[in-house]
Amino acid sequence: MLRTLQTGQRCEVWIASVTGESELVYSTDELLLEAPNWTLDGSALVLNGDGKLWRFELPGRTISQVPLTGIPDLNNDHVLAPDGTGIFLSANDGHIYRAALSGGPAERITDADGSFHFLHGVSPDGSQLAYVGIEAGDFTQPGRLRTIPSDGGATAGVDVGPGHCDGPEYSPDGKWLYLNTESFSALHGHAQLARVQVDGSDFERLLESETVDWFPHLSPDGGWASYIRFPRGTEGHPADLPVAVVLVSTSDWTAPLHTWPLFGGQGTLNVNSWSPDSRRFAFVAYPLATTDSPKDQARD
Repeated sequence: MLRTLQTGQRCEVWIASVTGESELVYSTDELLLEAPNWTLDGSALVLNGDGKLWRFELPGRTISQVPLTGIPDLNNDHVLAPDGTGIFLSANDGHIYRAALSGGPAERITDADGSFHFLHGVSPDGSQLAYVGIEAGDFTQPGRLRTIPSDGGATAGVDVGPGHCDGPEYSPDGKWLYLNTESFSALHGHAQLARVQVDGSDFERLLESETVDWFPHLSPDGGWASYIRFPRGTEGHPADLPVAVVLVSTSDWTAPLHTWPLFGGQGTLNVNSWSPDSRRFAFVAYPLATTDSPKDQARD
């Protein structure tokens, strides 16, 4: 089902800086946008909304639909190809597709194996994709970390324990997959940030927290990371909750440098949204009339 805004709710696209500043760049009460990617040339954000793909031009603050064909309604799992000209997309039929970022026909990558495939990462050389597989489309079962060649073919699993995992994303050097997982806790839904080498070795927790932490995204230079923090007891990554976007240095994941509390969750930070210069990243808030816009809480 496609998400829509509630009565009195707005969709706000924000850009935050590693120095703690944040700027509202787009606001609408007509279209629920999700999951910004930042284009390689730094000129635009790419988001999904109403099952379609949208391009938001930063210089002119204008938005337009990317004209894709041959693909069902999109969800909020999409990543740009490393060459900056293509995009890989997850659709609501449970498959992964690829297309030109300029639009046109989309080509399905995944086979009809009965699973749902939720894309999150592309390797720096563009040869591999990392995704979460839900066997037989049974969402009572935990998601499993899998990889597939970017032009399709045989899939491979990466063992990160028995708990549900999500958000697998390659490090800039291609050696690691960063993700969130419930494998470190007996408490259902208590996702924590982790990483594992692409060969499945050295699975490790990045920090231990009382909150439910999702979607670690590394900056292109590898020096920074953003993630989204849900309240303790949250199961999954639902919409319309008081959450926080967190910035850390990858040298110390335990010490937040800045946080931006907001009303949101699902759609806020599902995919990597870093600028190519590693100085800024984008996120989406969904405030109601009774909630506040994001404000930085530095070095908490």
